[in-house]
Amino acid sequence: MKQACRSLSLCLYFFASLLFMEVVLRAVTTATIVSMGFLISLLFSLSIVAFLFVILSFFKAETTYKLSLGILALGGVLFSSQLIYYTFFRTFYSVYSAGNATQILDFWQDILMTILKQSFWLLLLFLPMILLAKWGKNRLNFAEWPHHTQALLICFMLVSHAFALVLVNLNGKEQHSAYDLYFNSSYPILSAERLGLITTMRLDLQRLTFGWSPNLTDSPSSLPSPSFEKEEEKDYQTMDIDFKTLQANETNKTLKRMHQYFSQVEPTAKNSYTGKYEGYNLIFITAESFSPYAVHQDVTPTLYKMVNEGYHFTNFYNPSWEVSTSDGEYVATTGLIPKKGVWSYFQSGDNHMPFAMGNQLKKLGYKTTAYHNHTYDYYNRDVSHPNMGYDYKGVGNGLEIKESWPASDLEMMEKTIPSYIDNQPFHTYYMTVSGHMQYNFPGNNMASKNKQAVDHLPYSDQAKAYLATQVELDKALEHLLAKLKEAGIADKTLIAMSADHFPYGLDDKTINELAGHEVEKNFELYKSPFLLYADGMEPVTIDKPASSLDIIPTLSNLLGLEYDSRLLMGRDIFSDSAPLVTFLNKSFITDKGRYNAATGEFTAHEKASVEEDYVKTISAMIDNKFYYSTKILDTDYYRHLFQKEQ
Repeated sequence: MKQACRSLSLCLYFFASLLFMEVVLRAVTTATIVSMGFLISLLFSLSIVAFLFVILSFFKAETTYKLSLGILALGGVLFSSQLIYYTFFRTFYSVYSAGNATQILDFWQDILMTILKQSFWLLLLFLPMILLAKWGKNRLNFAEWPHHTQALLICFMLVSHAFALVLVNLNGKEQHSAYDLYFNSSYPILSAERLGLITTMRLDLQRLTFGWSPNLTDSPSSLPSPSFEKEEEKDYQTMDIDFKTLQANETNKTLKRMHQYFSQVEPTAKNSYTGKYEGYNLIFITAESFSPYAVHQDVTPTLYKMVNEGYHFTNFYNPSWEVSTSDGEYVATTGLIPKKGVWSYFQSGDNHMPFAMGNQLKKLGYKTTAYHNHTYDYYNRDVSHPNMGYDYKGVGNGLEIKESWPASDLEMMEKTIPSYIDNQPFHTYYMTVSGHMQYNFPGNNMASKNKQAVDHLPYSDQAKAYLATQVELDKALEHLLAKLKEAGIADKTLIAMSADHFPYGLDDKTINELAGHEVEKNFELYKSPFLLYADGMEPVTIDKPASSLDIIPTLSNLLGLEYDSRLLMGRDIFSDSAPLVTFLNKSFITDKGRYNAATGEFTAHEKASVEEDYVKTISAMIDNKFYYSTKILDTDYYRHLFQKEQ
């Protein structure tokens, strides 16, 4: 009996250790400890501990002791690595990303700095292992357990897991409930809060292994309204696709359902902006960590000019996505929502991508090039970008620039502009890097290079360092405009630029400092400029809500390209279609108001008329967009529609 009690104390130590790690992680990240989610994670933790002890019970005492140390060390590594990742990216990494972690090591200096800043919390996460190593061997019993005890452990594991599932089911089934996160959807931050980190990672591994994708109900609200009828006086942005015949001849249930869905999506109509820039050159830029705070009349005058003297979008958003920072680039260049759990851009590398700007314009005889002033195969861009229709060069496969971190956007422009400026019409895509974290003067070459330009500003060092990195982007655009004017084509070149994500490398207090007020985290944090500019144009202000998801359909319309608006998840901003900005957690902004999915609160705009089921209807529409974006990627759907182009 005494031995059993001592063995039970080891089991309790494991349980207490796991809960301790959960509490530390929650304290540093979500700050939510006492909640139903914590109770659910407690029950799942009991099940996990029982499972571990079933395994350990088969070994002799010395081996059990070593394995116990290893398990607690692994727990410390998992929790501390997630804490570090969250500090960087404001979310938790997926199992898929962990499998590609070698690329993260490019930022070892940033990682080291984060480890030093979070050293106290990281030490706490390894404390259970340290205590076991120092005192546990003599105080806890690691002897083999008898077989009947193993059977009891298995029963306990199953019972605790069952109780956890009961709580999951009893705690509501609405969007982002524990039930929804466990069975139907994926959102790492809320999942870790409402199910626990270990359960979140276990679900992620299961879903990656078995090819899981979000569920979509067959209720009427899950499909577009079949009552949509084309108005005779409107000319719609559609292509000649016979969805009816495709449905009739399709045997694959998923593809058949997709044909049905897209046949019912309401297309956008052509408008006064359609073809306004037909035949123009196009320069399309995804700018690293660009934000409203980077637009400063004195410090970044070119950015200020282009934002305010071009198409001035006052209500534009760059939502962050789940898996990697390349997701923001994927959204801006494909008009699709990234799939959860994988690098969508890389996954698209073997797919037919007819609506990518490179592929659309290459077909029309444009010279199409793409450049990135960082390692050419980072995030496997050497796979995705050529597939998007570009002759792609980065550092290591043709772009030769000075080695520094981060590299210079100005130097990238200087080295690349001569390769395309005399080959009209051309389309060039840039992914910049000068604006990358960490934002300090000793460790960031672009911040150090441009320090003098921001020294006079009344900001903290971190805020000034961020602005200094954006000065390099400003210089790059200044050089670009000068070269276009010198070539006499500035007024025949459309420049489009958006961010890949908000500057997550800034502390919250620094973001508030730059904004001049406390920034609201669910919507305002993701508000960003969309730069759309041609030299000599009359400035136009657009107040309509829009996001990076709308860039591809908008550019396609402006350039007079043939595309099908039903097959993209965004909408031409200049069309008369109702706006919809959707975020990772399925919050949304429309012309009638904004819905915070984390709190379940809808705030209507003044004088807006809102139907009773409005939130439910828009939420179903958003579910469709997430689901069918994933299916487009998974099934290579565009290839099924446009096989004749292959």
